[in-house]
Amino acid sequence: MLLLLAGLLLFLGLHSLSIINSRWREVAIARVGETPYQAGFGLLALAGLVMIIYGYGAARGSATPLMLYDPPTWLRHLSLLLMLPVFPLLFAAYMPGRIQAVTRHPMLLAVKLWAVAHLLANGMLWDLLLFGGFLAWAVADRISLKYRTPLPVSGAPPGRYNDLIAVALGLGLYVAFLLVLHRWLMGVAPIG
Repeated sequence: MLLLLAGLLLFLGLHSLSIINSRWREVAIARVGETPYQAGFGLLALAGLVMIIYGYGAARGSATPLMLYDPPTWLRHLSLLLMLPVFPLLFAAYMPGRIQAVTRHPMLLAVKLWAVAHLLANGMLWDLLLFGGFLAWAVADRISLKYRTPLPVSGAPPGRYNDLIAVALGLGLYVAFLLVLHRWLMGVAPIG
């Protein structure tokens, strides 16, 4: 569980630097240059993500599981419904269109929905740490964006079909996760 906690602190801590000090990124880039900054940030974030993945897997395989709550079946069904817009929102974050304009920060909304859906369906301590940590970060980041200018996100150019593409790709990925990818990547089938 320590590896999971360390990974969360590293990954979410790096992604919280703008929340704590919005000018930190510019100062760091001025000191070391954009490419070294991005490479260092990327490597540290990747290390944190790997620690989260291995730490979560190790916690799930531990001999002493700690269940905080046992979700009823209907909450698992609700979580599947909450997951439906997650992948389209992730694609919409990189495809300017109405979805992006209405939600303003589709990536953060996707992370919040993903975290809540998984908290509803899973009641172990490690689930609370992982999904609760991401939920807390996404809420804090969204609130901080009311007081700071968001960094530009590079993606597709604005286009009339971006929303349609984001929804089609997102729903396709959602179905792939339901039927195959979640079991293959996480070892747990969300349905069946």
